[in-house]
Amino acid sequence: MATAQSFPDYPFAPGRFDVRPGIAMSYLDEGPRDGEVIVMLHGNPSWSFYWRHLVSGLSDRYRCIVPDHVGMGLSDRPDDAAAASPHYDYTLKSRIDDLDALLKHLGIDGPVTLAVHDWGGMIGFGWALRDPSRVRRLVITNTASFPLPQAKRFPKRLALGRDSRLGGWAIRRFNLFARGAAAFGTVRKLSPEVKRAYSGVYDGWANAISTLRFMQDIPLGADDRAWPLLQAAAEQLPMYANRPAFIAWGLRDFVFDRHFLAGFRAALPNAEVQAYDDAGHYVLEDKHEELVPMVRAFLDANPL
Repeated sequence: MATAQSFPDYPFAPGRFDVRPGIAMSYLDEGPRDGEVIVMLHGNPSWSFYWRHLVSGLSDRYRCIVPDHVGMGLSDRPDDAAAASPHYDYTLKSRIDDLDALLKHLGIDGPVTLAVHDWGGMIGFGWALRDPSRVRRLVITNTASFPLPQAKRFPKRLALGRDSRLGGWAIRRFNLFARGAAAFGTVRKLSPEVKRAYSGVYDGWANAISTLRFMQDIPLGADDRAWPLLQAAAEQLPMYANRPAFIAWGLRDFVFDRHFLAGFRAALPNAEVQAYDDAGHYVLEDKHEELVPMVRAFLDANPL
């Protein structure tokens, strides 16, 4: 497993926590212990590296908690075969349980700000179903907490992993999803070192397991395991309309595009929105020079 020192602009010393017996989660806990807590949740196929600029820009004042979900980043890669030991079930519920366990381990039982991206939206808003009152502010970047909009077609590149056995094999064998996201997830040209940081942690059959399992867990209908949590989160989302929200969106995202942004605008009509025609899925990669100070100003202006 790579170490934190291997990655550009990632000067952090991750902690490790046995989130389940024999399964360690890597996480960042940066900033003053008594600072207002910002929980930053990545998606697939990224990891805490996606949030690095925001952590660096906030951690002098704010306590930044940034997990690598199990199977992602610097966390362990357990198998999900029936006979595997330790065994891990790569489901949305597992992700939510893991987040809850980490926060309890760190003694964080008060109000938090949720910062979410990609699958981090469903994990964060799914966790918030347990006690919505704890979520006092939102920072939302290219994500979802509601079903695929009717006007949006499910992308073929996701269907390749979700619904095709051959496609799933290729994703694990050649690390296609993480490599593709690193190559095409931004508008700006990334350095080879940054591309490797995003994708290299998933090279190899065992290391890529979670990138595929996330795709296979995408809920599109009532028969999918994550569907009840998705529906519940969608119903709850408008409840946050009276809480401060900052939305940053890369409009050149082939998945979380204008249709998803419209869903958040409708649910959170008072949110501050920064939408970029020249940014992609990894909007904090494309626009961190602008967005980090904007997020800082938003948090400072809306104290808990």
